[in-house]
Amino acid sequence: MTWKRTMIETGRGDFEVFEKGSGPPLAVTHLYSEFNETGDYFAESFVETHTVYLINLKECGRTDKASFPHELTMLESALDLEAIRNELEYERWNFAGHSTGGMLAVVYGIYFSESLETLIIANAAAREYMTFSEDCIYNESHSKFNRMQSLIEALKNEGLSKEERKELTVERTKLSLWNPQKYEHYFNKSIEKKMSAVRMNFLARELHTFDVTRKLALITAKTMVISGSYDVQCPPYYSEEIAEGIPGAVLYRFHQSNHYPHLEEGQKFKQVIKAHFD
Repeated sequence: MTWKRTMIETGRGDFEVFEKGSGPPLAVTHLYSEFNETGDYFAESFVETHTVYLINLKECGRTDKASFPHELTMLESALDLEAIRNELEYERWNFAGHSTGGMLAVVYGIYFSESLETLIIANAAAREYMTFSEDCIYNESHSKFNRMQSLIEALKNEGLSKEERKELTVERTKLSLWNPQKYEHYFNKSIEKKMSAVRMNFLARELHTFDVTRKLALITAKTMVISGSYDVQCPPYYSEEIAEGIPGAVLYRFHQSNHYPHLEEGQKFKQVIKAHFD
């Protein structure tokens, strides 16, 4: 079953949104992924229990372009989420974010907890996580740093063929799996997505000054923080920091996962999520 595409018109622009599932509303997005009708692996984890809204932010897919650079910041993206929620006429909804989507989840929770029933922050950080983290693959001291950077730059090329993009994406993803040999087992659906080079380049700048750790206590929504014990992108101690800073937050670490616990330990992930919502 593919995702149903719709355009949501708001006072902040028109947003491309994909819907699937049934149950209470839950929004999912990522800071630079371009989604389409094939969906998203992280978002798929919630469709059995929720009506999931998979959102393309500005500069992604058919969503409006940004008129000014500041529209690409995490705070502006959180304001966009609020505009979409209001247009869908939900007094409250749930939000789940993975990786940079999890970073946006932190910002959204800080400023708009009153709009949230629950918040799920997976494999993320509340501050810049590269400079002082030698076990982060985006740190120059990491053994796989150069290869990861070359793959990211290659994937920004809009002229890639479908086959070339898939080959590069597979190699990049394997760098963030606890057991790379199981790639085909994990990524076994016909899900395809691209990266917005504009948003990714902006994030690379915004990250250098990103630190909302002192505001974590402002999050009042029911929160679950998730991490993989071997995460090379956002090392687990950043998730611990988030959970410690949010009142009442629950931390769940997946001990046989790198950056993708929703796939690497998929069944356990769904059980943990279900318990969170019960």
